[in-house]
Amino acid sequence: MALLLFLLLISLFIVGVPIAFSLGLASAVTVWHGDLMPMLVIAQQLIASVNSFPLMAIPFFILAGYLMQGGGISQRLVDFSNTLVGSMTGGLAMVAIVTSLFFAAISGSGAATTAAIGSILIPAMLTKGYPGSYAAANQAASGALGVIIPPSIPLILYGIAANVSVGDMFIAGILPGILVTLTLLVFAYFFAKANGLGGNEKSTWKEVFQAGRKAILAILMPVIILGGIYGGVFTPTEAAVIAVAYSFLVGFVIYREIKLASLVDIFKQAAVTTAVVLSIIGAAGLYGRILQRLRVPDMISQFVISAIDSPLLFIVLANLLLLFAGMFIEAAAAILIFVPILLPIAVSFGFDPVHFGIIMVVNLAMGMFTPPVGLNLFVASQITHIGIARLTWAVLPFVGIVMINLLIISLLPFLSTWLPSL
Repeated sequence: MALLLFLLLISLFIVGVPIAFSLGLASAVTVWHGDLMPMLVIAQQLIASVNSFPLMAIPFFILAGYLMQGGGISQRLVDFSNTLVGSMTGGLAMVAIVTSLFFAAISGSGAATTAAIGSILIPAMLTKGYPGSYAAANQAASGALGVIIPPSIPLILYGIAANVSVGDMFIAGILPGILVTLTLLVFAYFFAKANGLGGNEKSTWKEVFQAGRKAILAILMPVIILGGIYGGVFTPTEAAVIAVAYSFLVGFVIYREIKLASLVDIFKQAAVTTAVVLSIIGAAGLYGRILQRLRVPDMISQFVISAIDSPLLFIVLANLLLLFAGMFIEAAAAILIFVPILLPIAVSFGFDPVHFGIIMVVNLAMGMFTPPVGLNLFVASQITHIGIARLTWAVLPFVGIVMINLLIISLLPFLSTWLPSL
């Protein structure tokens, strides 16, 4: 039955069936063929998988991201980042990375970050002479910061699946996210230097101050959200509601760039994105329930523990598995499928659950800008009108950079565990 479950899922992926339907169909056929449980349980499990208070944070953070995109927050972050690093060699590429860092700390979504920042900066980079494929690849990779820097939807899902504090996962993502950002900035500098791409005119302190003053409300948002969580003022789910209220207040009342007519489109986009994400979560929860019913996690754990006696070998193999899975499976589904299988083994080898969660999320973040299902890559492709095949070659250096970061994060647990331990 376990083999049937895996083969059905892989076959459905190969023929192009959407992820949620692939998970649901593979689960339903296995239940029916193996008579594992009453078919009614399928519907009950689909509902139970999304019937969670912490999961309520996901639609609110998605809505907050769209409100910020339509409320002028992304443009102000771009302007502020431009005054900070825009004058350096490779300045515009660095602006895209730094702005994505700020926006990721607000929206929590890689695709939202790529769309909001890329629609502004990719055309600007093309005007300055940057190769279109590089501009798109740089933004797609920078957008992946949205799932590493808190608040992050995959971090929320991992916390729920692994029974780990979502607050701890949020704060654990800060240092790894900064590490990835710094290495992307270094690559942007050397790429620009090698291709003769200079920066803008150096901003005066007055211009920096003015841009910072305009962007201060956007910059304060992650401070309020994370400060409220760690100060015990509100839970991560309540923080998501605060994010929606704050982004609406800033965009509608203060910046006045959100109009009543545009709210319909914003709510529609947020509803569609939420429906897609929660459909995947529900179907992945059903798939995971059947895996547990078939005792697949236990069998794999016993086999791996008996066959592998080195924590280093395990983490290398786990990274390779997650890298491969991230290329084909959306992050939400991958987390809910692989956490029950890999986490018990990781814990048995002495890995901290928070540290392993960051390793898993960084792996899956890479999958957001690698084909064939890299969502950020598709968003950047739509902005630049450059084919996925061409972007695939352009994104390879960024894959190598994140893999180096992944190796560092895997071998240096304190990057993930130090801040939560405080």
